[in-house]
Formats: sequence, structure tokens, C-alpha cells
Amino acid sequence: MKTLTVGIVQQTCGARRDENLAKSIEGIRNASARGARLVVLQELHAGIYFCQCEDTAHFDMAEPIPGPASELLAGVAKECGVVLVASLFERRAAGLYHNTAVVFEKDGSIAGKYRKMHIPDDPAFYEKFYFTPGDLGFTPIATSVGRLGVLICWDQWYPEAARLMALAGADVLIYPTAIGWDPADDDGEKSRQQDAWTTVQRAHAIANGIPVVSVNRVGYEPDPSGIGRGIAFWGGSFAAGPQGEFLALAGNDGEEVLVVEIDVARSEQVRRIWPFLRDRRIDSYSDLVKRYRD
Repeated sequence: MKTLTVGIVQQTCGARRDENLAKSIEGIRNASARGARLVVLQELHAGIYFCQCEDTAHFDMAEPIPGPASELLAGVAKECGVVLVASLFERRAAGLYHNTAVVFEKDGSIAGKYRKMHIPDDPAFYEKFYFTPGDLGFTPIATSVGRLGVLICWDQWYPEAARLMALAGADVLIYPTAIGWDPADDDGEKSRQQDAWTTVQRAHAIANGIPVVSVNRVGYEPDPSGIGRGIAFWGGSFAAGPQGEFLALAGNDGEEVLVVEIDVARSEQVRRIWPFLRDRRIDSYSDLVKRYRD
């Protein structure tokens, strides 16, 4: 496979689950009609970003996989003939929940899952209350369009996660995401945060010589508890090539469906001139498994 046409669905989310899923499905069909063979949805696209507060009632939003949402999305993947990356709140057992990306094959079967490994616990992002850290490791999911190195949101800040996916043969890194600003942030802080977010992921593309696809939600969402100021999700979904170059970039203010052709074969050429994997000093990296070098 030399090129891969990817659909990116950036959407707003509200309290109505059926409306959120309808938007996702509309985006999948839109991207498919424009030639996409792989479609990527944003993090937790079926609902609001409930992690702004800690409330046990929100566990009712979780469901097993397979379950109603995954079966619905499987049917759409089959209808459109696309490989689909969806992001769901997984109920594994009572009291055991994960933030899980599901990859559907173009025939609607489940090609694989990835459970979010790095779980944040920051103001307005209280994910440790809800999500058990993943236990499936950093393993690319084999599909008919290539080996997908699927990671989720907070994972995108960790070069170790991207590297391990690349070392396992990922053809592309994929990041379903939910990140935004505190409405109280000034314009300078907003710019610095988004620039850092974009830069670190483009750096993963460069350091590993493979493309990156990052899909973020967009729009203001109030804190469900009414206590916090809410989050203004900044959108900015993008695809970057193996030298970090932008291939597609969405805006900050609204819903968009981007379709971009990625030259997957170019990774081979880039790695030949920038052979970072060849020159790694694996004999000297043992301290990376320490929390800190005191």
C-alpha cells in the first residue's frame, strides 16, 4: 500500500447520546463518500466529556464491547466499507471501566482494541476516577489498510508510547483526543497550549518517521456539576507526514470532516535519510524504566 486516504471527523458533543452518535455516523458517511478508506473519530464521541467532575452516576454511560454503540458503529463501517477507529467508555465489569478505542474492519468485525494507558488527573480532567489504566500494551492493530498505532489523548504527550508503537511496526500513529482550554485562559496561554499539543505530536511523527493523525473534539462543554468553568475544546484536528509536515488541519471553532491522502510509502524513504531507529543506543537506555534518576 503506497497511499491511504483518511477521514477525520471533528465534532461537538452534547447531552443527547443519540445525537452525538448520529453526528459521528454522518461524518463517517461523508468521509467515505469522499474516498476515505480509514475514518478516525475523536475521544469519547458518544457523549459529553463527563470527566470534568467526579460523579458515580456517570458510570451509567459505560457499556460493554461488543455492546449497543459498538454494534451500531460496526454496521456503519460495513455499510461504508471503511476501517473505523471509534472511542468508547468501556464497562469491562462492575467497578472496572476503561477509556477504549475500538478498531472496526471494513466488514464490521472488530480488528482490535486499545485501552488508554496514561490516565490524567488534572483540574477538569479527572480521568483517574473513571478509567482503569489499559492492560493491552502498545501493540499496533492489524487491518486491511495497515498496522494502526492507536493511542488516546494523554498518551500523546509520551514519546515512549509512540516509540513502542513504531518499534512494533505501526504504519501510522492515531490519537483520538479531547483537549481544550479553561475559558479563563488568556489568548497567550491558549496559543502556547495548543502549539505545545500540536508540536509534540508532530515530533512523534519526525522521531519515528511515520505519519500521525490526531482528532480532537470541538466546542464549549459546561462542567456537568455546575461547579467548574467548563472546557472550550479547541478542535485543531490534523494529519502530519513523517517529517512532521502538515497534510491537513482543521479549525478551532467548528465541526469539520477532513479527508486527506497520506503517502504511507514515504516513511521508508524518510527513514533511510533519517535512520533514527538504526542509531538508537539501546545499550544505554536502562534508566528509562526508572521514575526519576535521583
